[in-house]
Amino acid sequence: MFEVLETAKSVAEKSRHVQIDHDALKRFSHELAKSRHPLPTWDAEHHFRGEEEEMAAYLLVVDTINFCFWPPHGEEKWEILYRGKTYSGYYGLSLSLKKALESKIPLTEASFLASLTSKQLRNVLAGTGVLQLMEERLRNLQELGRVLVDKYEGRASELVAASRGSAIKLVRMLAADLFSFRDQATYQRKKVCFYKRAQLFAADLHAALGGKGLGGFRDMEELTAFADYKLPQVLRHVGVFAYAPGLAKKVDRLIQLDPGSEEEVEIRANTIWAVELIRQEMKLLGKEVTASGIDWLLWNLGQDDRFRAKPYHRTVTMFY
Repeated sequence: MFEVLETAKSVAEKSRHVQIDHDALKRFSHELAKSRHPLPTWDAEHHFRGEEEEMAAYLLVVDTINFCFWPPHGEEKWEILYRGKTYSGYYGLSLSLKKALESKIPLTEASFLASLTSKQLRNVLAGTGVLQLMEERLRNLQELGRVLVDKYEGRASELVAASRGSAIKLVRMLAADLFSFRDQATYQRKKVCFYKRAQLFAADLHAALGGKGLGGFRDMEELTAFADYKLPQVLRHVGVFAYAPGLAKKVDRLIQLDPGSEEEVEIRANTIWAVELIRQEMKLLGKEVTASGIDWLLWNLGQDDRFRAKPYHRTVTMFY
């Protein structure tokens, strides 16, 4: 069993703050199996399009700084303007990087990333409101540039090719080579693996390239859900998640949870395990969807105001 799923299951079985309502999970799985919500396809509109090698480099940059888009208390959310429209969150990020590449800023070149300055990054991500963890984003990109230069001839495509068509191997390589992708925690003295952005990169590349070439991974079904703050919001809304009173109060009052705290680890681990149970339930109903596919579906549902009746949990972290 992939270590992310294995450790998530272990946490879910011991959780005190987050419980999975299995009856609600079955009901929700039946809804999904009836195709009430179609599985999303790759969103080319909000992403840069280029040749295979440049796509791999672009998506790796995107997922290296794809985290924490909500603003500090009392501040306005970060927004950018692109072709006359306003965007925030992940789409704001993907389009900011797309706009930079269209302006001939060489964000897909490892040597440029390795020497990237704070001023350059702020210009790329210029907008209104507050985008947290800018120094962490800068360090992540600099680290990515150095590792690509030192180990992979300066090319993201070489890193991907070294995985030999295995999404799981690619995830493990990213976590081993780059601290910024080493998304782990400790729960009751045992290591828990999440690897959210590393798994997301493999899934993004597979989707963007139509499962061919550098995106032709043979083991996509082994990826888990990508534990973030949007999926648990949706799972709570549909009744799959039940929070203990103390945790519910913190989340609803926008009180921040410390990264690596027992409550935060339980939310993320239960997200992964709940999606796996949904996958299994849907398979019994005759509809086979990967965990990463279900994740994508839930994330897209989370963009709809209907699924935002209660807030998502707040944790200041570079991992999601």
